Amino acid sequence: MGVWQLLLTGLLMAAGLCGVLVPGVPGSWLVWAAVMWWALQDPRPAAWFLLVGATVALFLAQVARWALPPRRLRESGATPRMAVYAGLGSVAGFVVVPVVGAVPGFMAGIYLCERLRLGRHGEAWAALRTAMRSGGWSVLAELFTCQLIMGAWLGVVIWG
Repeated sequence: MGVWQLLLTGLLMAAGLCGVLVPGVPGSWLVWAAVMWWALQDPRPAAWFLLVGATVALFLAQVARWALPPRRLRESGATPRMAVYAGLGSVAGFVVVPVVGAVPGFMAGIYLCERLRLGRHGEAWAALRTAMRSGGWSVLAELFTCQLIMGAWLGVVIWG
């Protein structure tokens, strides 16, 4: 697989990560499709193991999403700006504290957005709790799974 195809696969995965945060966009499906396309082009067994692992991980994320309360983020006052802050916080946390930093980074992004909007710690904390109860956990589960898949893909491509 050439450099341009790898770059296109990475861009498609990044679009999938952004798509997780946008209602109605099949972000996790974009990540899975990128992994599948890459695995079909790469004959190594590691590519196929990653495809199987990504399929199982995304299936488990969907099961967890169905078990969590339904997404009612708009009703809770969530804005697109909050999604951007949460997504950037999650990615930054994933990079700074590998893997486990995505969860506190996601929540810190929401808190920072609400703190800037509302101005007080108590109100921002209450808005964070409301956002997480109104579907933030399901968004986080899906985003975290997609980040794990993209991180595994990068690992296989770089060190494979």
